[in-house]
Amino acid sequence: MATVGNGTAAARSRLAASWTRSMQTHHLDPSRRQRPDRLTARHLADLRAQQEALLRAAAHSLDHLTQAVRHAGCVVLLADHKGRILDHRCQRADADVFDAAGLVSGGDWSEAAEGTNGIGTCLSEARPITIHRDEHFSARNIAMTCLSAPIHGAQGDLLAVVDVSSAREDQSPVANGLLGALVEQTAQQIELALFQRAYPEARMVLADPQCLRSGFLAVDADDIVLGATHGARRSFGLAPRGVLAPRALQDTLGQDGARSGFEKAEYAALKTALIEAEGNASAAARALGVSRATLYRRMKRVALSPGDLDLRPA
Repeated sequence: MATVGNGTAAARSRLAASWTRSMQTHHLDPSRRQRPDRLTARHLADLRAQQEALLRAAAHSLDHLTQAVRHAGCVVLLADHKGRILDHRCQRADADVFDAAGLVSGGDWSEAAEGTNGIGTCLSEARPITIHRDEHFSARNIAMTCLSAPIHGAQGDLLAVVDVSSAREDQSPVANGLLGALVEQTAQQIELALFQRAYPEARMVLADPQCLRSGFLAVDADDIVLGATHGARRSFGLAPRGVLAPRALQDTLGQDGARSGFEKAEYAALKTALIEAEGNASAAARALGVSRATLYRRMKRVALSPGDLDLRPA
């Protein structure tokens, strides 16, 4: 409360900004002791049915994450874009602890409901986050450490959150760092699964080596980009959300900047034919329906030489 009362704290600290939102925007009392709101069984079943595609795409990755943290006294959570928990997984011995805390399916962990917490603040700020014990807004939640990462849909929208929460008193910053990286990796795996399901006929092109699990483009047979993951949208300055206007893969990647229009298309067609013919110019010419002399003439016109692909002239 003293931090919120400091007029400049919110500008200097993301945590203070979240505490301020919790008190001044959501009108929450940090001393409130009642358990989090929980959906009825019927409402939870309806919500899970609405989110079936997300649950299916996430199931495999959540299984792996649960297996990785099974001996750490943690619960694995998947929440929707409103902070409502759709799925929770933990060891039977830990179930009562997390049930008492409200970290179970049907719990509402939006920032508006619980103040600063892993799931809700991750949604508010759209970034991976760790809320460690007394960083929580509510005094009732300060025994917990929550590590969360956002999940974006195929069109860049913030769709869900994956979270690992623990009630261990001895959880160290090093453990938090390792768990946080694992949670973020899981979120990226779920994003890619959703993206692949959205573009089942497209080729998946890893466009950004810095985002091994999230920097993908969906490309059709004509090398036209149909969609991009959240990571790829950020890497290439594409629209953060919504359907992308079709564009050439080479334009998106910033390749062949000296070529334009039909020249780019011809270069790509010639290069592809030569690669598929394993450098045999005669075979490439037959595949394109032109003579070998025409093939060489067109290669020269677009400045494509055998050396570009280590090709052997036939």
